[in-house]
Amino acid sequence: MTIRLGQNDYGKSRVRLLRVTHREGKHEIKELTLAIRLEGDFETAHTLGDNAKILPTDTMKNTVYALAKKHPMGAAEAFCAVLIEHFLGRNPQVERVHVQSVEHLWARIAPRGKPDPYSFVRTGEEKRTALASGTRAGTTLRAGVKNLIAMKTSKSAFEGFIRDSYTTLREDRNRILATAIRADWIYAQPKLDFDATWTEVRRVLLETFAAHDSLSLQHTLYDMGKAVLDQFHAIREIRLSLPNKHYSLVDLSPLGLTNPGEVFLPTDEPHGLIEATLRRD
Repeated sequence: MTIRLGQNDYGKSRVRLLRVTHREGKHEIKELTLAIRLEGDFETAHTLGDNAKILPTDTMKNTVYALAKKHPMGAAEAFCAVLIEHFLGRNPQVERVHVQSVEHLWARIAPRGKPDPYSFVRTGEEKRTALASGTRAGTTLRAGVKNLIAMKTSKSAFEGFIRDSYTTLREDRNRILATAIRADWIYAQPKLDFDATWTEVRRVLLETFAAHDSLSLQHTLYDMGKAVLDQFHAIREIRLSLPNKHYSLVDLSPLGLTNPGEVFLPTDEPHGLIEATLRRD
């Protein structure tokens, strides 16, 4: 019997970074959590214990901080590409580099409506994501958002579904629709204004969610993804993952009260999960 080493990679995860950019009269901040993975010729490290081709993961961490100092900190997508170029350029044994970024979003505090140049507040649970995968032949850039929580209290129905002996769900023509949007899209070109594009894609996702007369979460997901591809030709594919966050109408009849769609019980588990990828031909 012959034993062969299959796909393998290694890297450094959860590299935390806060970059403060000093500008005249104000500061800009960007907080990222990064993960780096390398693929390549590492077989002898596994089979012989020979580390001659192994770049220490501690070096990967230090590289993040050094390049964050040397390069202007703009969009996370661009910084991920800088890291890929660095690791490929200095390590001939490396064939592919993956760099994943999660951005923790901050906004300026605005006392009396005037933004403070040096003070910030975390915007919530929402995260901006980026993933760059590169070889010497080229780099693929993905961007996205996760935990973008949205709700609509009207214009949402769910009817005409399969019913069997275990079905207890009632049809609903006007239900609460709530989800934590996770979207991930692939850019068709390597250079563009990533910050502006991300902001606009996020806007289109939310505006489409709000305006859509939903017959199911699948129905709304498709319309959201289609709207992005219709409006952004720099995006060739988008994947949406939408958990169905449930809000159950509370039965107030034992208390002698009616409840015409006003009092609900939020429930986190279990929840439905609707996912799909849309791409242009």
